Parts: sequence; C-alpha cells; structure tokens
Amino acid sequence: MTADPIEAVRAALDRPGRDTSDFDLNPEASPGVGNPPRPAAVLVPLWRCAEGVRVILTKRSSRLRHHPGQIAFPGGKIDAGDDGPVAAALREAEEEIALDRGRVHLLGVMAPHRTVTGFSVTPVVAAVEESFVPRPEIGEVDEVFAVPLAHLMAPANYRVEGRIWLGQRRQYYTVPYGPYYIWGATARILRALADRMGG
Repeated sequence: MTADPIEAVRAALDRPGRDTSDFDLNPEASPGVGNPPRPAAVLVPLWRCAEGVRVILTKRSSRLRHHPGQIAFPGGKIDAGDDGPVAAALREAEEEIALDRGRVHLLGVMAPHRTVTGFSVTPVVAAVEESFVPRPEIGEVDEVFAVPLAHLMAPANYRVEGRIWLGQRRQYYTVPYGPYYIWGATARILRALADRMGG
C-alpha cells in the first residue's frame, strides 16, 4: 500500500472493475432469466483512526430472521425514497451504526454484487472521519467492529470454503479476522476491492 491507504483505494476505484456475484464460485447455481434482483446498497466505511485505516463491519443481531449473527457491511434495500445506492447506503449506516453522513467522504462506487438471496448490492466505498464513535442499533446490530484495511486487502488472507445449502454444495470466500468469520457476499466484495488494489 502507498503512504496513504485511503488515497490508494480511491485510485483503485478509478480503475475498471467487474460485476461479482455469489455465483462466481458456483456457476451451476446461476439464477435463471426472469428473476430480476432487488436493488440494495452497502457502505464500505474506511475509518482512519489511531491504529491506522480500518474497515467498519457489523455483526447482525442473532434475533434477526434473515442472516442472524452474520458479519455484514451497514446497508440494506434501496427504498423508494432513496436517491440511488449512495443515499441508501448512507441512510442505512446512519440507522445501523449512527454514522452521520456529514462525517462521510465518498471515494467511489463498485460494480453491483448479485447475491444468492436475490439482491443486486451496490458497494459504496467512503472514508469516515476519525472522530466517529460507532453506536449499534439495538435489535438489528449486536456489535460494531473494525478490521485493518491491510488485512482485508491481502489476497493471501482469503480462503475458499464450502457448505451444503438448500441441498447443494456452495462455495464462498472467507477472510477470517480474530474471532470474526467474514464470509459470503461481504468477503466477496472485499476480495473484489483487494483485486483492484493489486491491479
């Protein structure tokens, strides 16, 4: 990485990227024609703090109906009142981790990621001011934590693992960090950014 990792990310986002999906490692499970994905957006927050640049992630509440306990970016469905994916990502981050959009500086938008659950997720990458203090939304987020950007941008830290899902074996990326098991769409989006950084 360069002396300023955030500027390195900004430069990487200026280079061409490609669409990614949960089907990259599982082409036989690719969705059929006639199943348009629902639009969603996530914020990939790069937080410059005393320990260096870190990526803010959440651990979803274990009480949620969908994806309980999983590691995720702040984000969700794009609502009718949202002015596109950037607005949706900022709104969700404000709701989930109390991130005031005034403390966010947009770096770029990545190509959409298609999930196996039927969403087209646009990752919005942004820098977050050091003074930000995360506060998880009770009921939706159990924990907010931050992972060093350098760890997530090193392809050697990624593994491909698999499990049986709906009767079929599904493969996916993982990038573990300490007690946190980062996998699935979150890991795939991070790996796509890491590939750009190496490009």
